[in-house]
Amino acid sequence: MFVIVAKYLIPKGYRGLTVFPFVLIKYALDSKNKVLVNHEKIHIRQQLELLVFPFFVWYFVEYAVRLLQYKNANLAYRNISFEREAYANEERIDYLKSRPFFSFLNYLKTNKS
Repeated sequence: MFVIVAKYLIPKGYRGLTVFPFVLIKYALDSKNKVLVNHEKIHIRQQLELLVFPFFVWYFVEYAVRLLQYKNANLAYRNISFEREAYANEERIDYLKSRPFFSFLNYLKTNKS
């Protein structure tokens, strides 16, 4: 995993983006933010499990489905199974040591909100 500061590659409203094997961070200070980096490391693992390209296909298809479901871009993003797993476990710095394969599948069922 390589952490790169890339302010202009990160969409507005976001602080990080992961494209295996790179973690792109908007601000240099965030490269020391353990919670943010752990969130992105969870995405690295998810991408590896799905052999990278299928991860992005699934991600964007699920986003489109959630957008139709919620009619709200932020809610759609927050309810993508990959994001739900990453947000739920980003503060557990040791999460990846015990994470079972394909754990994101446990997060497919969405919130009602």
